[in-house]
Amino acid sequence: MIFYPEERIAIFIDGANLYSAARGLAFDIDYKRLLELFRAKGRLIRAFYYTALIEDQEYSPIRPLVDWLDYNGYTMVTKPTKEFTDAMGRRRIKGNMDIELAIDMLEMAEHIDHAILFSGDGDFRRLVEAVQRRGVRVSVVSTTRSSPPMISDDLRRQADSFVELQELAPSIARAHHPRDEMGRTLIEPVETV
Repeated sequence: MIFYPEERIAIFIDGANLYSAARGLAFDIDYKRLLELFRAKGRLIRAFYYTALIEDQEYSPIRPLVDWLDYNGYTMVTKPTKEFTDAMGRRRIKGNMDIELAIDMLEMAEHIDHAILFSGDGDFRRLVEAVQRRGVRVSVVSTTRSSPPMISDDLRRQADSFVELQELAPSIARAHHPRDEMGRTLIEPVETV
């Protein structure tokens, strides 16, 4: 992925897709390090994170992440999930954020030079093409190394550059600390200011 020092960059993270890709590669994302990486590459204008939230749960495991991201440099785009019953009578939950991501990227196109899309969803191929027609370079970050691969071949071909998520892992992976049998960290992380 090529960057120019004065180029304006925006990051668009499909939260569920990135989570699945990183999990398939057996590492967790350190979102602070991810921001620092791209801030060092150019002028980071905005970092969007998209996720659906289950509203009726007392505790959502994603809520602490959403709150942390919201206070630490990310523009959070969320919406409540929809619950429905499928043809087999099973309870299903749907929370697709594709349209929100597409609208934001199209609106940001006139303000940026380079869009970084963290998703392998093939539905974004036409979005990437439309943004490219507006003069924006688009890099897609996903993985071919998980089983199954998380990147659509069509999206990979459309992008100006494809970045293998596993190759970013040394720069954006969260450090793991040893834990006791209760799940408590044995070595306290040092908070940097």
